[in-house]
Amino acid sequence: MPTQEQVDAFLPPYEPRQVLDPDDPVSIGAMVGPEAFMEVRYLAHATQMQALDLIPQVGAEFAAAFGRDSGGLVHPYRCDDAETILVALGSVLGTIEDVVDEARADGVKVGVLGIGSFRPFPLDQVRAALAGAKRVVVVEKALAVGIGGIVSMNVRTALSGIQLAGYTVVAGLGGRPISKASLHRLVTDAGADRLEPLTFLDLDTDLVERELARRRQTRRSGPFAENVLRDVGVIGARPA
Repeated sequence: MPTQEQVDAFLPPYEPRQVLDPDDPVSIGAMVGPEAFMEVRYLAHATQMQALDLIPQVGAEFAAAFGRDSGGLVHPYRCDDAETILVALGSVLGTIEDVVDEARADGVKVGVLGIGSFRPFPLDQVRAALAGAKRVVVVEKALAVGIGGIVSMNVRTALSGIQLAGYTVVAGLGGRPISKASLHRLVTDAGADRLEPLTFLDLDTDLVERELARRRQTRRSGPFAENVLRDVGVIGARPA
C-alpha cells in the first residue's frame, strides 16, 4: 500500500475546473445546437484519442513510482505462441487466466488478451497481439440484440485484412456466473473450431425451445420473460 506522501507526489493537486456554487450558478452539460455540435463531438473524439499515448506513459510512470503495473491499453497473458487467444475485459479475466494456466499444463496453446482501454479502443495494439493466432474468441458480457457482440465489433475492426477464425461468445448476462468448467469446454470447442460464429455460453436451449414452440403455436410474440421465469419456477403459474 503506497503512503499518502507517495500518492501526493505522483498525483497533481486537485483543482476542479467547475464547482457548484449557489452564489455563482452555471449550466453544466448544456445542449449544443447544430451550429456547433459537430465541432464539440470532434473535440471529444480528439481528446479521447490523446489517451492512446497518455495511458501507456502514465502506466510507465506509475510502475516506476510504485513498483507494479497498473492500467495500460492491453494486457496479453501467455499469448506469444498461442494458437487460440481469448479476448475479454473486466472481472472475468482472472478466471480466464486460471483456465489458460490449466489448459497450458495439458499442452493446449491458448492465451488471453485483456482489454484495458475500451474507449479509446487500442486498434494497433490489439492487432499486434492477435496477428499470430490461428483463431480469436471474444468473450462478451454484453449483447447488442440483433447483431451480437459489442467488443467483437471493435476487435473485428482491429483485425481487418487478417485471415483467421473469429468467434463471439456471449457469457454472464444478467450476472450469471462464468465457471471454469464452462470456459474449459469453450477452449476445447474453439481449438477444434466447433463454435458457432455467435455462441451463447451455458444457454439453456431446452428452455428457449419451449418458448419458441409456444410462439409458433400462438403465431404471435408474448410475454416471453414471464413465460421463461415461470418455466424455471421463479414465479408461480397463473391462477385458474
